[in-house]
Order: sequence, then C-alpha cells, then structure tokens
Amino acid sequence: MANFEQTFKNIDDLLYKDSGADSEIDYIEQTSWVLFLRYLDSFDKNREDEAILEGKNFTPILETNIVTGKQIGRAHV
Repeated sequence: MANFEQTFKNIDDLLYKDSGADSEIDYIEQTSWVLFLRYLDSFDKNREDEAILEGKNFTPILETNIVTGKQIGRAHV
C-alpha cells in the first residue's frame, strides 16, 4: 500500500510544482485526468492483445497518443 501512496504523492508533487497551483484542490482534476488516461491506455492495450489472439480487427479507442500527440502506430490485425 505504501508504494501506491508514494505514487500518488509523486504525481501530486509534480503537478503542484508544474501548475503553479495554490493548493491541492486546484490540480485534483488534473490528477484524475492523468489516472483516467493511464487506465484507458492499459485497457486499450489489453483489447489489442485479445484481438491479436482471436485474429480479429482492432481499432484503438484513441487514435492519437495523448502524451506525444502523434498517431498511434499499433498493428491492426
């Protein structure tokens, strides 16, 4: 559990420094959005793996990488 708490603290520290926020409340929306995007990316990778194993077509939920803004280069079966 400590590792989970440390991860949140690291995210909070980074967002607090970068955003120039006055309090933790100011960037809680940013933290939630980052966690959601991480979940979505993991979910999409699992869907891609399942599609490959089943020999089906795969279309990513998001066509653009959120971090880099570049087109996702995943293989389509």
